[in-house]
Amino acid sequence: MANTINKKNYTKISILSLILLLFPLLATSYNPIYNIAISCGSSTNTTALDSRIWVGDNNDNTKLFTFIEPKTTNPSPKTSLKSPNFTVPYTHARVSFSNFTYSFSSITVSPVFLRLYFYPASYQNFEPSNALFSVKVNNNLTLLQNFNPSLWLHHDENNIIKEYCIQIKTNEKLNITFIPTSNVSYAFINGIEVVSMPSFLYYTNLSDQDYRIKLDGSEDIPYQILNDKALEMVYRVNVGRIQVPPNQDTGMFRNWDNDYPRYLEKQYPLSVSNDYEHHLNYLKNAIPNYTAPEAVYLTARSLEMKLLVSNGFGVSSSWENDFNVTWNFEVDSGFTYMVRLHFCEFDPDITNKGDRVFQIFIDNTLVEEKADVIGWSGARLVPVHKDYAMSMDYQEGSSQLERANLSIKLQPLTEYNGFILNGIEILKISDKNNNLAIAVSTQSSKITKITPLVAIVVVTSVSGLVLAISMGITVFWIIRRCHNVMEDNLLKTKNGESLPPHLCRSFTIAEIKAATNNFDDAFIIGVGGFGNVYKGCVDGSTLVAVKRLKSGSQQGANEFMNEIELLSQLRHIHLVSLVGYCNDDTEMILVYEFMQHGTLCEYLYGSNNEPLPWRQRLEILLGAARGLNYLHAEVKHKIIHRDVKSTNILLDEKWIAKVSDFGLSKVGPTGISTTHISTMVKGSLGYLDPEYYMFQRLTLKSDVYSFGVVLLEVLCARPPLVRNLDKNTASLVCWFKRCYEEGVAIEQIVDPFLRDSITGECLEYYCKLALSCLHDDGIQRPSMSQVVGGLEFALQLVVSEEDYDVCTTQKEITCIKGLRFSQSMSDEGSGMHFARSQTFKESTISASVGNSSHNIFFEFPSWQTQCWKSSTRGALIFVPEPLNHFQSSYRYRTTRRMKKTMVGGMLFGV
Repeated sequence: MANTINKKNYTKISILSLILLLFPLLATSYNPIYNIAISCGSSTNTTALDSRIWVGDNNDNTKLFTFIEPKTTNPSPKTSLKSPNFTVPYTHARVSFSNFTYSFSSITVSPVFLRLYFYPASYQNFEPSNALFSVKVNNNLTLLQNFNPSLWLHHDENNIIKEYCIQIKTNEKLNITFIPTSNVSYAFINGIEVVSMPSFLYYTNLSDQDYRIKLDGSEDIPYQILNDKALEMVYRVNVGRIQVPPNQDTGMFRNWDNDYPRYLEKQYPLSVSNDYEHHLNYLKNAIPNYTAPEAVYLTARSLEMKLLVSNGFGVSSSWENDFNVTWNFEVDSGFTYMVRLHFCEFDPDITNKGDRVFQIFIDNTLVEEKADVIGWSGARLVPVHKDYAMSMDYQEGSSQLERANLSIKLQPLTEYNGFILNGIEILKISDKNNNLAIAVSTQSSKITKITPLVAIVVVTSVSGLVLAISMGITVFWIIRRCHNVMEDNLLKTKNGESLPPHLCRSFTIAEIKAATNNFDDAFIIGVGGFGNVYKGCVDGSTLVAVKRLKSGSQQGANEFMNEIELLSQLRHIHLVSLVGYCNDDTEMILVYEFMQHGTLCEYLYGSNNEPLPWRQRLEILLGAARGLNYLHAEVKHKIIHRDVKSTNILLDEKWIAKVSDFGLSKVGPTGISTTHISTMVKGSLGYLDPEYYMFQRLTLKSDVYSFGVVLLEVLCARPPLVRNLDKNTASLVCWFKRCYEEGVAIEQIVDPFLRDSITGECLEYYCKLALSCLHDDGIQRPSMSQVVGGLEFALQLVVSEEDYDVCTTQKEITCIKGLRFSQSMSDEGSGMHFARSQTFKESTISASVGNSSHNIFFEFPSWQTQCWKSSTRGALIFVPEPLNHFQSSYRYRTTRRMKKTMVGGMLFGV
């Protein structure tokens, strides 16, 4: 089922890859003990193109299985029919209005692959629209329910394969029964395949102490797939363009689909890499050689920004957002899925642990904070896989028959070595009712025309709907009267049973009291309108922050539930992690990771802490901005924090900033035409967006305004509101804007601790960034992604200044042919003076810094460039076109292989 490839989006395939396509690398390393393929409805055995024999189920000589159809007084029409398809196993079909069963008694191994092949077509008087049936195994496992294969065809397919992993008990037959849904519907099947598989290919080996499956990304919640579960293979993908057909699998006849264009969200140039010159090394690794074919491990998506730059592709200042790669897979809600990611490092430049480190998100949950393939496998060309269990719960207010998107995203931690991924497998795990199926209601959303059977279903549904509305009117007042009682019961449920148990840990009140010495006042580390925050210790050694909400507060209860639901599903290095909660004995308690250095506010004013240097303040602000940008741009549904302030930016033991307190957070606007959500004004005085305050219209830019206030707090080291000051200076924002507009020296209102450590260039740029965030018109404010880029640029100015302070050389820069710089650059009000140089094809430019020189060689293939020389400290400035301080960041390679970054469209100093 190869997909059509858009050749324009691909780089050229190497000769070796063409050889692989024509002469596949066979890696058969598992010989199935049981292997049978049935051509249903056929009376003869047929040899397929891959030389595999498909046995006809009308062949009386076979003893491999038994076909059973109940005898009735009104026998069904002929069940063995020819198909319009000429490819085995789709040449014939078994079709019937009655139940029929395939029984296998000779299987002595477990588990097995079970594959069902369907080709929806007109079989004499059997119309595809009337095919509606269920499939069960041994009458206790439901594989399909109210299934119509024609409704599940993709636009480029004409057949469907359903694959399952089934456990067979000792001395138990394997019975596969097809059951028509009604008297006017029929069941059909074209092919059945039963192949034995290794016992622990996907199932958990309890004797292997090193093997773990993370549930929803948590190390603390191990997950096991035991023999009481059945699995459905939903997706199996070879990442990196090439499809691997069943005859090229490792002996189990699995099909590995190609990832583009169906699943890959966006394909970047140079993202496909391959290595066919070497073979895999299994000696250093524990995974068996049948886990996946070599072609899977020797092809990959391996995005490296250094290659993009060297080939002329721009890299923005927010590269960590722009250069992630995402695969999207549609799955059924209400099930848990095993996600297996295959890795094999074959880049000759990546040889040691730490050479390539990246993050992995599944369903927008951070499951690997520092993925390192060499660290996992031990060496190059050694395959490894990582398994995760993800719960795809029903969305609030859903019909519980919906489809959901399960995304897999890889994001580089550095802009140099990117990431790598070789293969993806997604398996649905049977639920507690031994069920793998969803009902027809979900499938009906795919119907493109009305059929007689569908008409019956629609009429019945409408009748039911009318009846439901009538009943709804009757019980409306009863429900309304019970509403408050239900809310109270929800909050008082013991151990948080009303919340899904996998979201986060549920603590008992006894555990919380033990952790805080019975809420000893000596353990209080924070006080707010919500209540007290205590330092605690759980599990003997883990420090936590325990937030105890005031009892009896309905607002607090709503914020309590909101924060659990949001934080338990969000994972980011710059967001405070929720460890657990306690909803016991009328207590509402949230337990967070402990932040050693407290709040950012404590290092600005109101405490005796040592003030932070300017560079460290910028690093903290950059981290907080990245956390907010994650909420705004990287989660499935945009989230508005609604209470951004310096006391909600916490600092861990390494001074890494983390945004906290999501009690007021709201899911942002969802429609394309929707720009805001209307809601009651909530937040903190001094930080509120004026548009939100006046019109009750909450937008993502409301957070940007609040963050702009924080930018001023950090610069001036004073609260946003000081009521005992005169009206001209009480508001930090108003005071700062007036000083800036009136030309008052900004240095006079800057934190005295910083006055001698901030250069004029950096201060000017920072002030403009803060004022852009504080624009009265939200549309004119930058996005958080642009704020991230602006802070990166401000930080680069500081780094460049520090480099200047220790530099004793003159910098001489040689430019390659064809360089081009932007045609104009404004220096108005910048405090910097620019002298434009001539345009040239190849020349040398010197920027005087000190009294000596230093040679740096930059490669800019296929670019044309213009240059400006800054009179400020003699720094040479490169400005690529288009000039965009928030969206341009490029990496260059020097003759000394030094890594330098040009941020915001400029390279200062070095």
